[in-house]
Amino acid sequence: MPTYQYECSGCGHAFEKMQSITEAKLTVCPSCKKSTLHRLIGTGSGLIFKGSGFYQTDYKNKPCSPNTCPVQKDSGGCCADSGNCQH
Repeated sequence: MPTYQYECSGCGHAFEKMQSITEAKLTVCPSCKKSTLHRLIGTGSGLIFKGSGFYQTDYKNKPCSPNTCPVQKDSGGCCADSGNCQH
């Protein structure tokens, strides 16, 4: 449910209200009781990642083989030796 910002042009009272998208805009100021309330255009909220598994599950090191390793065995450290690609 989105949060909308409102401001009264009569008394200057400003507040936020959680409302359904289908719910009608508020028009009466709760402070001065006049019909001078306007909904402001907000920037919205940012993207929020919750939980501890986002990075661990989506970006795990993938096993590699000598054929897919970007570091050649001749250079002294192919990731295929350990089974985990760190490149």
